[in-house]
Amino acid sequence: MDIPVLHRLALNESPYPPLPSVRRAMQRAVAQAHRYPQFHPDDLTERIAAWCQVTSDRVMVGSGSVGVALQLLRTVVRPGDAVAYGWRTFDAYPLLATMVGAHPVPVPLSPDGHQDLGALLAALDHRTRVVVLCNPHNPTGSLITADILSAFLRQVPRHVTVLLDEAYVEFARHSALPDTHALLDSHPNLLVLRTFSKAYGLAALRVGYGLGVPDLVARIRRQQLPFGINAVATAAVKASLRAGSELRRRVDAVVAERERLRHGLLDLGWRVHPSHANSLWLHAPDPVDEGAMALTAAGVQARHYPGEGLRVTIGSREANDAVVAALASVGRPEASDRRAPNAPADEAVSAYLRVSG
Repeated sequence: MDIPVLHRLALNESPYPPLPSVRRAMQRAVAQAHRYPQFHPDDLTERIAAWCQVTSDRVMVGSGSVGVALQLLRTVVRPGDAVAYGWRTFDAYPLLATMVGAHPVPVPLSPDGHQDLGALLAALDHRTRVVVLCNPHNPTGSLITADILSAFLRQVPRHVTVLLDEAYVEFARHSALPDTHALLDSHPNLLVLRTFSKAYGLAALRVGYGLGVPDLVARIRRQQLPFGINAVATAAVKASLRAGSELRRRVDAVVAERERLRHGLLDLGWRVHPSHANSLWLHAPDPVDEGAMALTAAGVQARHYPGEGLRVTIGSREANDAVVAALASVGRPEASDRRAPNAPADEAVSAYLRVSG
C-alpha cells in the first residue's frame, strides 16, 4: 500500500502559502485573465530594479531563475562549447547545457560539500563558455565567502561567463556574505541569478531575475520569450515586494527552524554541516539510504541521492519534528566515522573554502 505524503520536503519549497495581500493581488489579476500581459515584462523589470537599487538596464526577468539561465546559455554558448559546474548541484544545469548543444563538465564537490573552486578553475579551457556557481550551494547548503569568491572571479578568463546562482541567498546569515552588487561593477562576465520561488513562496508562478552589466543583460534579453511572464505572476511579485517586512519575518522563522532541526539531528548522531539555505544535507557515510526509507515510511518526502546524501527542506515545526522522529529510528551513526561538523575535509579545501556556523 502506498504511504501518503504528509510533509513535502523534497523541493526546497516555502512552508508558507502566499501572504493574504499577495493572494488578493493575484485574484485581481485573475479577473483580467482575458487580457494579455506585457509583450516584455518592462514594468516588472523596473519595479525589481528599483527594489534592487540598480538601473533597469541591469535587470533581466525570466521564467524562474532557470529560465534566465537558459537565456544566458543561448546567448553565450555555441554547440561544442563547455559548461562547467560543481557536482552535485541543481539538476537543471546539465540539462540546460545539453539543450544548447554544450558539453557538461561536472567537477566533484569537496568531501565536506563545498564547490571545489580550485578544481573548477583547472577545468576551464578554451572551450568553456560558462561556469556555474551556486551560493548558497544546492543541495549541500555550503557558502562561498566574499574573499574566496572575489579571488575566484579574478582568475576566471574573460571569455567565460560566471553564472552565480543565488536562489537561496535570503536564508544566508554569514557575516562574510558576498556583496554581489559590488562585484558586478568589477566583473562584466558575471550574471547573478535570483528567484521569487524560495524565500518569497511563489514557486508555482515561475518568476526569476538576473543582474548583470547592461551589455550582457541587453544580449540576454534578445532571447526573451514574448508574453513570457503572466499577469498573475507579475501581480504576485509586485505585491511581495511591497510586503518585504512580513516576508523577512517568514524567512527568519525558516532560519530558526533550520538551526533547531540541525541541532536535533546532531543530537541523534547525524553529521550535518552548517547550512545557509532552506534545507539540510545529510551525507554518506551516515546511513542516508536507511534514513530515506525511514522518512518515506513516516510520510516525509525528502530528496534522496542513493548512496550519497539526503536533502531535507525546512518545513513547518510539525514537519521538522517528524523528520527528527523518523531519523531517530535509524541506527545511530558510529561516532568514529563522523567528522566534526565544522571541520574542513583537508588542507587543500580549507585553503579555498571556509564556512562557519
